[in-house]
Amino acid sequence: MERTETGTSPAPLDTRINLLGMDGAALGALVASWGDKPFRAKQLQRWIHQRGAGDFEVMTDLAKSFRATLAERCDIRSPGVIADHLSADGTRKWLLDVGRGNAIETVFIPEDDRGTLCISTQAGCTVACPFCSTGYQGFNRNLGVDEIIGQLWWAKRTLEAARADMPPRAADADPRVISNVVMMGMGEPLLNYDATVSALKLMLDDNAYGLSRRRVTLSTSGVVPMMDRLSQDCPVALAVSLHAPNDALRDELVPLNKKYPLRELIAACQRYLEYAPRDFITFEYIMLDGINDADQHADELIDIARQVSCKFNLIPYNPFPQSGLKRSSSARIKVFAQRLIDAGIVTTVRKTRGDDIDAACGQLAGEVQDRTRLKARQEMNSKFGRIVEVHG
Repeated sequence: MERTETGTSPAPLDTRINLLGMDGAALGALVASWGDKPFRAKQLQRWIHQRGAGDFEVMTDLAKSFRATLAERCDIRSPGVIADHLSADGTRKWLLDVGRGNAIETVFIPEDDRGTLCISTQAGCTVACPFCSTGYQGFNRNLGVDEIIGQLWWAKRTLEAARADMPPRAADADPRVISNVVMMGMGEPLLNYDATVSALKLMLDDNAYGLSRRRVTLSTSGVVPMMDRLSQDCPVALAVSLHAPNDALRDELVPLNKKYPLRELIAACQRYLEYAPRDFITFEYIMLDGINDADQHADELIDIARQVSCKFNLIPYNPFPQSGLKRSSSARIKVFAQRLIDAGIVTTVRKTRGDDIDAACGQLAGEVQDRTRLKARQEMNSKFGRIVEVHG
């Protein structure tokens, strides 16, 4: 865990305020309560989020008395790092401690034109999609704002420190190593709505990370009421985990569909587009051999595309032992993608990254002290076999 180091005697950790979880308004109110000027809050926010400061003593343009107050009453505390894995393709995955035996995973994916950080919002997940390793782990709790934004704070700080040691030519021209953030890690972001939106607002804040709404993407399995709220509170780019083109199959692959079926989900996507920073919704579609990869499934997706402006991101399945599911062949994925493209739909096939360190899509598991009942997990395990039997 990060700790401040000053000459004062700080309050016990559990009584100190973790500034990582505070937005500009909250920082302003805190500073005002101490009788300091509002601009101090902006200075503090820039030091924490733009410069990655973890020690109040380095904030040299703040008065010594103000720094002493901060050191006595506050902290800058991100989740502690348990493990740091580097893939052969440059993908980097951190296992982060969020307490009481729970750990989450955060992944950085470097590309030629961008650096994308994949962030978790929950310790585990309640949606329990049978193809997802996170869902198999069960669910413990929602993450706080400090734990969500702390992933970005830690990754930015760590990656920029590493780049500082590189030869000048090796460093990217963009001073921000992380240019894009995707809420696609462990958990369903919209089931941890308040903390997720507060973290999003910090990412967009010019005094914090200053990211564009177009460069921040939230992925949801389709929590319809929260999609509507997000469109009003903080509309960022939206990706929807579709994975099936009809209700019968989606009920099996994305159990949340039983509550919010495709008709309601598509209508929510149409409403969201009125406020979105992009003029399309990205539909994520995992390619499962013999289950959702037939020509008829592609044709059903074409019907959906006629109802809402969208693009499809086809994801080759990254299996884990308990799923009992298999990845569609490269040839089948190619034919499936071409069928969509021939219909005039923008379609991409996601390049698998970090699978050698279990950092690819659907492989994030972390460590979760499951608070869901064992029976629920047993039912999910039996569902794996049922899906293969019915659709295989």
